[in-house]
Amino acid sequence: MGKSLSDSPLSKRCQEISLTTMSISLPDNVKDLPDLRGQVGVFRNRDHAGEILAGMLEVYSDSDAIVMAVPAGGVPVAKVLAEQLNLPIDIAVVSKITLPWNTEVGYGAVAFDGTVRLNNDLVARLGLTEEEIQQGISKTSAKVAHRVKNLRGEQAFPDLSTSQIILVDDGLASGFTMHVAVEALQKAGTNSITVAVPTGHQRSVESIAGEVDTLYCANIRGGYHFAVADAYVRWSDVSEKEVVSLLAGALS
Repeated sequence: MGKSLSDSPLSKRCQEISLTTMSISLPDNVKDLPDLRGQVGVFRNRDHAGEILAGMLEVYSDSDAIVMAVPAGGVPVAKVLAEQLNLPIDIAVVSKITLPWNTEVGYGAVAFDGTVRLNNDLVARLGLTEEEIQQGISKTSAKVAHRVKNLRGEQAFPDLSTSQIILVDDGLASGFTMHVAVEALQKAGTNSITVAVPTGHQRSVESIAGEVDTLYCANIRGGYHFAVADAYVRWSDVSEKEVVSLLAGALS
């Protein structure tokens, strides 16, 4: 990747959260950047995160792989990654099922193909009724269908049976949305999935790694108070309008 990230002015400003993460033991199929373990403020923005990931995934350059972005936040990261590795880009739409009284908290997720997975432990703790759960699934399924139509239009879903899939998001917190995306892609016929994320909680990274061939995560962190946004100097929500613009004419 050329000059070490630890030598850059940006990296020198990063705050180290936990010294214990510097010597963590990871599954063999997890690839990270040890110098970035436990740090925040690692990436200037999502584009920069995509550049860093592209350096880690150079082995896939000009291959038959397809980059699949999880909208919305994963699209800017995946777009840069795909461009730098000269790979086609597509999308895997997944949306979390949120609480009726707090849309920031998700207790499950729905994928583009209708795959539904619930966090049963959380559902039990919250005491959600069956009616509330079904209403949440129905509302989220409609949201996913609308997003697929808006982002894909009439573009057919690609044949995944003969390609390596590189599944990209802007980070892994609980990892629940990524779990559902992986399950949906496996149902769609892909035989090989690599996950690539700029940042992730160690527990989620290890959990996802158990379901895929390889997982690349530049910045692995731990701790109870984890936020994907903390890995970025500049962070904001990505609107659907921005996603449409980024994907214009680019889908595989």
